[in-house]
Amino acid sequence: MKPIAARPDPILIDLPETIETERLLLAAPRPGIGPALAVAIAESIGHLSPWMPWAQQAPSFEDSEAVARRLCADFIARRDLAYQIYDLAPQGRRLLGGTGLHRLDWEVRRFEIGYWIRASAEGQGYVSEAVMALTRMAFEHLQARRVEIRMDDVNLRSRAVAERCGFELEGVLRRDSLTPAGEPRNTCVYARIGL
Repeated sequence: MKPIAARPDPILIDLPETIETERLLLAAPRPGIGPALAVAIAESIGHLSPWMPWAQQAPSFEDSEAVARRLCADFIARRDLAYQIYDLAPQGRRLLGGTGLHRLDWEVRRFEIGYWIRASAEGQGYVSEAVMALTRMAFEHLQARRVEIRMDDVNLRSRAVAERCGFELEGVLRRDSLTPAGEPRNTCVYARIGL
């Protein structure tokens, strides 16, 4: 019987702090992005509030800076791997939204992708591009065995992203959680698996 190899402490795992695609830069959170984050969220409250508990009111610059610093600390500690999405337009980078690997299970190598995009950047394929890049990184760099995307079953735009990115619907968890308004909701579970 082969001895089980010890897995490294997740804090020792090297991770890319940036991931570049054709049009986007995914960047690990850093101090100082709070104002840009607050502006993007405030622009998008109406689009985000039905789905995201954290987007129920426009945040202050200070609140968003505190969130950015917590995300930075979680990234360093490998508790949560958030990335901000920026465009690579020649006229300058603009914060478009966020994505990341969440609900990390380092033992199984299971990760869940989450995402949001500012209202003015919807419908341009940015989320799918970011999800594909993050999925590739999870399988190639982190040796993921499973990557999931979960969403409210009536969030058709989010479901379309998962399907465009090659995730398969594995099931619907009926009345397993609550919407931000406190109503029971069903959750779709999409996944891709590695070898």
